[in-house]
Amino acid sequence: MAGSRPTEPQPEAAPGGGRFAFRARVFDADALRRATIRIAHEIVERNRGATDVVLVGLPRRGPEIARRIAAAIRSFEGVEVPVGTLDVTMHRDDLALRPVRPLGPTRLPTDVGGRVVVLVDDVLFTGRTVRAALDALGTFGRPRAVQLAVLVDRGHRELPIRADFVGKNLPTKRVEDVRVRLTDTDGVAEDVVELWAPSDVDTAAAGGAGP
Repeated sequence: MAGSRPTEPQPEAAPGGGRFAFRARVFDADALRRATIRIAHEIVERNRGATDVVLVGLPRRGPEIARRIAAAIRSFEGVEVPVGTLDVTMHRDDLALRPVRPLGPTRLPTDVGGRVVVLVDDVLFTGRTVRAALDALGTFGRPRAVQLAVLVDRGHRELPIRADFVGKNLPTKRVEDVRVRLTDTDGVAEDVVELWAPSDVDTAAAGGAGP
């Protein structure tokens, strides 16, 4: 029914045990679209155009977000911005601490030397994925500048890394989970970004912070 409130998702099992529960909707489809368009405008403004810009998405959802940013720039600037994909798996510093996932594709659409490369990801958390991306990108050339665009910055940085373009700054607890779901990558009916957290009982048992 038009105007009805979205149904809240049901609790789910957490990967490490326990239960995760829905806490808040960060972006619905319309808000996410507006954030993407705003980021596109900010990229063009910062770089005084887009002719030297290359968008490079970090899997899993970064490439799709980069394509949407490129489409937005094309719509108002009339410039076709190259879009690529960069897998950072073998450049991570925590390979011994987490399961190794299959390598993803790395496809850079042009020589990055002398260009402005905008790394694109869905959520900025500790900064370790971005650090790995900088290492991986360095094997392909020396960009004139590297910038970072993310849909959500949730804080809790472990490295001195900051995003240049942010859809939303979202204060979170470390135990919480920001979940990005896109139609093109996750098979959902509508784009959505949500905040999930362990149930109150699980959070208390883990010594989580209060509200």
